[in-house]
Amino acid sequence: MQNILSSLGPVTAVIGAQWGDEGKGKVVDMLAERYDIIARACGGANAGHTIVVGAQKHVFHLLPSGCLHPGKTVVLGSGMVIHLPTLLEEIQTLKQARIDIVDRLWIAANAHILLDAHKAVDARQEEQRAQATGEGIGTTKRGIGPAYMEKTGRTGLRMESLLLPEKSLQEALHTQLRHIEELYGIQTDANMEEQNLREARSLLGKRISHDAPAHLAANMSQGKSVLIEGAQGVLLDIDHGTYPYVTSSATTIAGALQGLGIAPQKLTSCIGVAKAYCTRVGAGTFATEADEECQNRLRERGGEYGATTGRPRRCGWLHLPDLNKGAILNGFTHWNITKLDVLDKEESIPVGVGMQDDGTVQWKQMPGWCESTAGITLFEDLPTNAQSYVRFIEEQTGVPAAFIGTGPKREEMITRA
Repeated sequence: MQNILSSLGPVTAVIGAQWGDEGKGKVVDMLAERYDIIARACGGANAGHTIVVGAQKHVFHLLPSGCLHPGKTVVLGSGMVIHLPTLLEEIQTLKQARIDIVDRLWIAANAHILLDAHKAVDARQEEQRAQATGEGIGTTKRGIGPAYMEKTGRTGLRMESLLLPEKSLQEALHTQLRHIEELYGIQTDANMEEQNLREARSLLGKRISHDAPAHLAANMSQGKSVLIEGAQGVLLDIDHGTYPYVTSSATTIAGALQGLGIAPQKLTSCIGVAKAYCTRVGAGTFATEADEECQNRLRERGGEYGATTGRPRRCGWLHLPDLNKGAILNGFTHWNITKLDVLDKEESIPVGVGMQDDGTVQWKQMPGWCESTAGITLFEDLPTNAQSYVRFIEEQTGVPAAFIGTGPKREEMITRA
């Protein structure tokens, strides 16, 4: 473990290389023990990170999964849109598990507040898309898109709004709610929104940082290390993903650095996280989507249901051009291949290696291993064909697989120098 940590350096990012749900939380949780600051840069409560510690499962939507480790500073960056009741609920859940995070939490003052009204707008927009085109985008209806629309439209509330005098905060909130009602024709609940803001201000008012980038820079100059936790995945990036079936933020390392205010040259490594197969939630292209029988098999073995919505995920096989795209966009230095054990019973494993002229996938059939890899922690203990599968990914992408997940628990991970 020490060898791989020395190669990662003091500022490491963990970025999803597919359509999200790759299992980023586990490697973040594992690495967080060795880093001083754990930072979440972008996105909102549409992201779900599940960590299994012993017999207890923790699911986070806004807090980075590394917050389970005591004593670590936790940062929520300006690129985020924060639904305050969800954040307060996560803080309370951690408190019930005897993990107090408030005194070590820093929230960027210019992170935007996601109101319950944004959720109503999201649902209305998805309904309108479905009526117009026959299908929606497949959003989580958590209000992410509308909150980012308010941000880029320069009409949103930011975390710094919580520090305004009571009357000024009320006026700012009512101005935004009127704007939403007039623009989208929905009814908002001002009393509920006001109460949510008051509760958040009471608990988090002193945790709002007016200059989060300077705060991070000062800590890094003192030798503090930073672990950046990405949200969603590269193929959902607003610029580089499968538009329009994407999220509303930049999910690449560039977006993460922007969302935290960290200069690019400070980054020392970037871990791309990809399942040993592939999944997707919602509508949109999925070139290597499996047939129904295979999907059901992978879904049940892998527990492929959304941590945020509970929706069954579409399941399929690796598509190496997508992994290479992620490697190019992010400059991945290491892979974390997750859920290798889900493929244990597959006699043959299809891998998409390219696209043919007629638009169909070019496949390579990899031999399965039909042996259990569950819980294995040494690469040389993997079945020969499982080793070959991992090496094939490395060869085709030019990125070494430093971490290989062999089960859901914290300790079920192969680490290679």
